[in-house]
Amino acid sequence: MLDLYWGCLIAGALLAVVTVLFGDSLFDGLLDFLAIGGSSPMSWIGGIAAFGGAGVLLTKYTPMSWGSVLALSVAIAVAFSVLVHFVYVKPMSRAENSTAYSIQDLVGKTGEVIVTIPARGYGEVMMATGVGTVHHTAESYDRQEIASGSKVLVVDVKDGALSVVPFDEDAL
Repeated sequence: MLDLYWGCLIAGALLAVVTVLFGDSLFDGLLDFLAIGGSSPMSWIGGIAAFGGAGVLLTKYTPMSWGSVLALSVAIAVAFSVLVHFVYVKPMSRAENSTAYSIQDLVGKTGEVIVTIPARGYGEVMMATGVGTVHHTAESYDRQEIASGSKVLVVDVKDGALSVVPFDEDAL
């Protein structure tokens, strides 16, 4: 049994290090069979390493029978897998932010005019998106001039330009 525990510890530790450093794309979906019930391969790999480590330690340093060592090692592996899932995997899956957006996503959002928009023509507005701000060409939807510094609401997108109207928060 000690060989099984050592094998699990070494294989689990190596897979964990390789997966953390290179991501699971290195294996091109080879470990996807471990994604059972919404879990992640990383959780299972950590559990395999914990099973091996617990088995080695319990076998060498306790007088427990092989059955007790096996049962306790499995319990430790399950607990460690759950811990890895909730402490590492879930937070990391939510940590990735994208700065990509579609210009259509700006409809219904407010921004600020930074270059005056003439009644017939184009100006520029600054819009907040996700983690930053972007500048877009804009035209007046109502064909009225909108001064620089005014707050505007995007009502449409035409030919890559935002169609905006003046926005008054006090009117709400």
